[in-house]
Amino acid sequence: MMQHLRNIYRLGIKELRSLWHDKVMIILIVYSFSIGIYVGATATSTELRNVPVAFVDADRSVLSGRIVDAFYGPRFQTPQYISRSEVDPGMDAGRYTFVLNIPSGFEKELLAGKQPSIQVNIDAMRMAQAGIGAGYIQQMITNEVSDFLSGSHGGRLPVELAIRMKYNPNLTSSWFGGVMEIINNISMLAIILAGASLIREREHGTLEHLMVMPLNPLEIMLAKVWSMAVVVLAATAFALYVVLQEILKVPVEGSTLLFLFGGFLMLFSTTSMGIFMGTVARSMPQFGLILILTLLPLMVLSGTITPFESMPFMVQQIMHLLPTSHFVSMAQAVLYRGAGFDLVWPDMLAILGIGVIFFTLTLILFRRSLASGS
Repeated sequence: MMQHLRNIYRLGIKELRSLWHDKVMIILIVYSFSIGIYVGATATSTELRNVPVAFVDADRSVLSGRIVDAFYGPRFQTPQYISRSEVDPGMDAGRYTFVLNIPSGFEKELLAGKQPSIQVNIDAMRMAQAGIGAGYIQQMITNEVSDFLSGSHGGRLPVELAIRMKYNPNLTSSWFGGVMEIINNISMLAIILAGASLIREREHGTLEHLMVMPLNPLEIMLAKVWSMAVVVLAATAFALYVVLQEILKVPVEGSTLLFLFGGFLMLFSTTSMGIFMGTVARSMPQFGLILILTLLPLMVLSGTITPFESMPFMVQQIMHLLPTSHFVSMAQAVLYRGAGFDLVWPDMLAILGIGVIFFTLTLILFRRSLASGS
């Protein structure tokens, strides 16, 4: 037993030394868990920030002033008052994303029980801000009008909504994007490193050296699993503590150690998948093609982009057979909602069970591949 453990340890050290001499892989790891996470979290924003807005206020009433005052930073820049003739030139020049036209007599008609309109001009070339801002502006104006009418009529409206945003009060997209980037990179790097290490040994001829040594396929696989898992787990810890919490200022509600333990279980599954792909592929280009066909569904359909519940029922059932969907559910529960082991153990058990199945199937295929000498 001790001899088997020593073999697994020494083979793992060999894998780490081989990885250290592969500068391209080292650069990929460093970039993926540092700059890649920061860029992925901040490059695409789903919230309004410093949006230029202007008003054509022909009413100049108390209500119109309250509506203008509702547009404040950091979502909007300081509102500018412009004339009607400045609307089209300003929009054409891209100086304003939103221009609101409040007509004369707006407050008077509203108090008389009529339904006056406010024209909202939107620069749809800025598509993300346009889509989010249209609904946001409608809500802001509705709230101001409701408050104004409540005070004017000496009473309150029959329904009042008290909205509380849990876990992400300001709807900051980087809080969500940063964690999802880490999750995606764990899966991607584990598969790439494990599969590439096997193909590299086949291309360099060192796999034949292992076959004539007193080693068995289980020892070779376990060595690749633990060595690559240690590398990705260390990079994940750096990304979690430094990039996520210190640079992006993302609050982590739950236990980071529990998340890293779940990440270790996930790495057991994904490194097994990587060895499986490396066994099937005959060369690095073939491995790259298989990787593209595998990683895209894993990332897109695991819940990191689209909520899992919004997917078709059949897709949900298929993704339950893969570890990534369970890992995303576990990670979100721990890091966002502060869940403990008592709540996430079913996902962890599912990740471990799927990992054991993948590892067993890969071991069978890998043993056959070594026996045939291919």
